[in-house]
Amino acid sequence: MSTPLPPMPGAPSWPHCAHGADPVADPVGCRGIQVTGHTACLAHLAATDRDAYLNGLTPGTDIDHRGTPFTEDLLNRLLTALHDPTTGEPHIGAAWFDWATFTGTAWFVGATFTGDAKFGRVTFAGDAKFAGAAFTGDAGFAGATFAGDAGFAGAIFTGDAKFAGAIFTGDARFAGAIFTGDAGFAGARFETVSRLGPLVCGARVVLDGAVFGQPVTVEMAAREVSCARTRWISTATLHLRYAEVDLRDAILEYPVVVAARPDPFSFHRSGSPLSEAELSGREPGVRLTSVGGVDAAHLALHTIDLSMCRFAGAVHLDQLRVDGWCTFATTPTDRGRRFPWRWSRRNTLAEEHHWRVRTARRPARAHGWTAPPSDAPELRPAAVAALYRQIRKSLEDGKNEPDAADFYYGECEMRRHDTFRSRGERMLLTAYWALSGYGLRATRALAWLGAAMTATIAVMVLWGLPVDDPKPTTTGRQAAVGQQVTLTTDTPDPVNPTGPLPDRVTGERFEKALRVVINSVVFRSSGQDLTTTGTYAEMTSRLAEPVLLGLVVLAVRSRVKR
Repeated sequence: MSTPLPPMPGAPSWPHCAHGADPVADPVGCRGIQVTGHTACLAHLAATDRDAYLNGLTPGTDIDHRGTPFTEDLLNRLLTALHDPTTGEPHIGAAWFDWATFTGTAWFVGATFTGDAKFGRVTFAGDAKFAGAAFTGDAGFAGATFAGDAGFAGAIFTGDAKFAGAIFTGDARFAGAIFTGDAGFAGARFETVSRLGPLVCGARVVLDGAVFGQPVTVEMAAREVSCARTRWISTATLHLRYAEVDLRDAILEYPVVVAARPDPFSFHRSGSPLSEAELSGREPGVRLTSVGGVDAAHLALHTIDLSMCRFAGAVHLDQLRVDGWCTFATTPTDRGRRFPWRWSRRNTLAEEHHWRVRTARRPARAHGWTAPPSDAPELRPAAVAALYRQIRKSLEDGKNEPDAADFYYGECEMRRHDTFRSRGERMLLTAYWALSGYGLRATRALAWLGAAMTATIAVMVLWGLPVDDPKPTTTGRQAAVGQQVTLTTDTPDPVNPTGPLPDRVTGERFEKALRVVINSVVFRSSGQDLTTTGTYAEMTSRLAEPVLLGLVVLAVRSRVKR
């Protein structure tokens, strides 16, 4: 468990009480700020002076009690003096409680702060109850220590809420809390928190560098959730809505699930849905922007938009779990200036988009691809191919063969463009791409097969079939009666067709050529007599066309394989 922060080193910057100062043990003494017109803080003020001060307070008054040690009774008397008779709850203007200490229960339930509320470096020795409190200005709890439970259920933060470096030793209850501005928990420690939220944030929730010490469920609806360098010491489940999530350099010691919540969160007490007015007009889906530096072996994603996600720098991506309806970036869908050519539709990684924009020699080649952000590293094709290979393995392990095929295509594309590979390998990949899209484009392979069959038929009709089918002739010499007769049967060589080419195109010759080609596709001999040209054409077609047919079958199989 974390220990509370040590007392303020040295004397504070404000005029302080100095009660109990000792030249040897504690030369500073009490660090509570002096009450205006007095030389002591509220805790050490004379009883009559304290009563006079409290009686002079009115709802909405600004108060400054930095460094003051509050007992539960003293705090209750202060808040009673600030009660608004119309609401029955404390109404405070701007409040400065930095470095104050609260023993017992700090009861701010239903309080309204119409100015900034500053609780920086405060120590709550008991429970801190801010349920239903309303913070009109900024709320600062940076570096605060909550030794007991921290209750902010149903609290409303109109400005920014700053909990950076706060220590939550007990529970942290933010169920139903509404943040209009940023909610900053950077560097906070959640020692025993098992549930954070559900809460709604109209801006950014910052969990950078935060530490979660126990299994936890995080429920948030926010525009952005930043978990850079967040450390998850145990299992965690993040149920999110609307958010763009950044997991850069997060430390996952146990499995962590990031999932999109399809329906609004409900407030546990009433069961009614939380208002998401701060997020109106946005799609409720969740978008992951980066997992760079993450060990993905413990990461599982469920129904997440990965179209902007940068995977570069992550390790063990082959063990990443991608479940539900996770979507990736796709190739440009319009033709742009490449007419009549177009990109075949497939899933891609954001890194390929960035690479194509950076390496485009003309703006037209970058049309439709997403430009890289300024902080995106420049990757070589080999590095992008490695990302494709690892995520393809992850999809295959999840039995998602059709989508894994797209990542095989992307891997081959990057290998084909990798100038550090041998020319022979790149030429082979180029041929594989042109003929069948790496065995994944059935239409392309079928078009080549149709073209090859058409060309073979044309060669057969014009030059491959003889004028007439050669008829075998039998010759021999007449012998005397009773002697053995010897006969010789010969088949004359096929006669090449002559005459104008149009005259050779007849229905009979076309039908014979079609039979030859169809038999060649299935690697069978037609038995048709052919000229020398036709013989070599048939041999070529019997080698090439079955291969093209196999590529068609392979491409279809890759799309229907389970």
